[in-house]
Amino acid sequence: MHGAQIFLSLPLLIPFHRTIIIHPPPIHLLLHTHTRTSKKLSLLSLPRRKAMAATASTLLKSSFAGARLPSTPRVSSPSSVVVSTPRSSGPICASISSSTPPYDLTSFRFSPIKESIVSREMTRRYMTDMITHADTDVVIVGAGSAGLSCAYELSKDPSISIAIIEQSVSPGGGAWLGGQLFSAMVVRKPAHLFLDELDIAYDEAEDYVVIKHAALFTSTIMSRLLARPNVKLFNAVAVEDLIVKQGRVGGVVTNWALVSMNHDTQSCMDPNVMESKVVVSSCGHDGPFGATGVKRLQDIGMISAVPGMKALDMNTAEDEIVRLTREVVPGMIVTGMEVAEIDGAPRMGPTFGAMMISGQKAAHLALKALGRPNAIDGTTQTVPPVWREEFVIASKDDEVVDA
Repeated sequence: MHGAQIFLSLPLLIPFHRTIIIHPPPIHLLLHTHTRTSKKLSLLSLPRRKAMAATASTLLKSSFAGARLPSTPRVSSPSSVVVSTPRSSGPICASISSSTPPYDLTSFRFSPIKESIVSREMTRRYMTDMITHADTDVVIVGAGSAGLSCAYELSKDPSISIAIIEQSVSPGGGAWLGGQLFSAMVVRKPAHLFLDELDIAYDEAEDYVVIKHAALFTSTIMSRLLARPNVKLFNAVAVEDLIVKQGRVGGVVTNWALVSMNHDTQSCMDPNVMESKVVVSSCGHDGPFGATGVKRLQDIGMISAVPGMKALDMNTAEDEIVRLTREVVPGMIVTGMEVAEIDGAPRMGPTFGAMMISGQKAAHLALKALGRPNAIDGTTQTVPPVWREEFVIASKDDEVVDA
């Protein structure tokens, strides 16, 4: 907020949560420890661990299109206590001082550099990206949870170039927090399969899972996505309009976000353009920059109305948002909460599974529109075997991409 700050006063005495052990775990579970890369602490059954390993063995088997994992066994409980199963991401290093730094901390000096080199490196690489993506395969407008999920799924096909446009300096939308500025993220099953693919730790209950902090999801998917060579994020950039030719959306009109916010304070500041074969609009629900894709479609007469989202109903909303994710006009797919704006579907509030799966569905709709293998028409597994290595390389965390 610019005008005022709101401080929430919480009670000083907050009882700590106590761990309730209903049944002691079998001894073989206590002895089964793993590291992050090869061995992982697991309270899952052996068939479930094998299924998870098979799912993770190839990027071609995404959580959207891959095999369903066996459901977690239900735990009988004499009370209303929910017994959650933690999914560990590996042991935490006991001490950061266990290894010696490869440099002298008592007399540290950086390598010398000219200030002009820093400027040239940033400018050259950014301008190269702008030239490269002036005509691209897919433009995704909005880097919230749905947009990032869409881009992640699309980027598995190394032949497709993807530009993500986000008006904020910090991408992620509302996925940096849960609800009401709380930190935990709730994801209803079976969307947890997407978290398994990303290797994100969570606590597991019967019908949902909980990530300890929403930022863990957002930062993880961003790091995996942006390491891929066929993706470029243009943050602090706003989409001011659409390119429409002969009734088909053919790209977006862009400007610096700060320029877009200050058109009334300056003289004319013309925009730039980015052509694309497919535009995916994931601008979120109504707000200063929300639902701008479908609202612009209404302005130019390509759709009749944008009724806005209805009141909250989690059980109806998430299913509806995934079901209604589609190509609303030729060349433009709508995903995430923007779907609720155009269809009058209920809002779901602080549960994020529909955002992830809607984004993945939008990705496969875009793949279909591009004539690429996809899960919509069942051609995912027809990807040439020679590409399998390229998919794996593109997903490596340590991949370094030269702009």
